[in-house]
Amino acid sequence: MRRFLLPAAGLLLALPVLVNPAVAATASNIPTCTVIADAETDAILLRDGPSCDKPVSPFSTFKIALAVIGFDSGHLKDAHTPALPYDPALNVSLEPWRHTTDPTRWMKYSVVWYSQDLTRKLGMERFRGYIEALAYGNRDVSGEPGKNNGLSHSWLSSSLKISPMEQIGFLGRLRRGELPVSAEAQALAVAVQPVFTVADGWVVRGKTGTGYQRRADGSLDETRQNGWFVGWAEKDGRTVTFARLLEDDGPRQGPASFVARDSLLADLPILLAPEKLK
Repeated sequence: MRRFLLPAAGLLLALPVLVNPAVAATASNIPTCTVIADAETDAILLRDGPSCDKPVSPFSTFKIALAVIGFDSGHLKDAHTPALPYDPALNVSLEPWRHTTDPTRWMKYSVVWYSQDLTRKLGMERFRGYIEALAYGNRDVSGEPGKNNGLSHSWLSSSLKISPMEQIGFLGRLRRGELPVSAEAQALAVAVQPVFTVADGWVVRGKTGTGYQRRADGSLDETRQNGWFVGWAEKDGRTVTFARLLEDDGPRQGPASFVARDSLLADLPILLAPEKLK
C-alpha cells in the first residue's frame, strides 16, 4: 500500500520544539480575526481584527470539509466506521495518533494520517472535484511547487488557503444543509465534530487547526504558527457560526490553535450575550 509521509506542518502538535524552554515565547495572544455570524442568514454579528479577509492555510480545520467529502463519497460510513488500525511504519510521535482511529477519534485527536488515507483513496481527480464543488477557499489543491504532494499536503502550510470570512461562509452552508452533497453526509459531518460546553448554556462544536507560517521565500518559519478555531454554537434553537484566527508574531510554547480555542470558548458567553445578538 502506498503511504504518505506526514509533513512537518501536520506533525506540529507532536514536535518537541513547541515546548522548548530555551526558546523565549514572545507571541501575542491577541487574535488577528474573530468573526461570528448567524448560521441561518450569514449575517455578521461580530467582525474584529485585520485578517478576516486574509487567506491562510486551513490546517486541521479542513477536516470538517474532509468529513463532508468522506461521508458523501462513502469512504466514511458513520461516527465509528471505518476504524483503521495504526501502521507503525508511519512512526508518528504524537501518542494519540498511534491507535486504531475512526471518524470520531480522527476529529477529537486531529489525526493527520487518517485524513491522508481518505484523500489517497479518493484520488486527485475526485478530491479536486469535491473541493471545486464545495467552493472551499481558493480551491487550490496542487500542493507545493514541484513536489506533486497536493493529495496529502495541500491543506498543511501549502497551496490550499481560506480566510476567516470564507470559513464562515462554508460553515453556514454546511449548517443549512446547502452544500452540493447528500443531506446525510452533511448531518454526519456535523455530528462527528468535537463538542464543548461553555457558560450560559451554549453548546459548541468546533475544530482547531495549527501549523507553521511560511516566509516570503516559501520556506517554513518554525518560529511562528497560525492557529485556528472554527465551528458553531447552539442554544435555544439558535445557531451561530464562528472563526477565530491567531497569527503569531514570534515564538510560542505550545500550539497556537489551543490558545485560539480556549480564548474563544472563554469569550463566547460575553460575545453571545442576548444584547449582542439583537
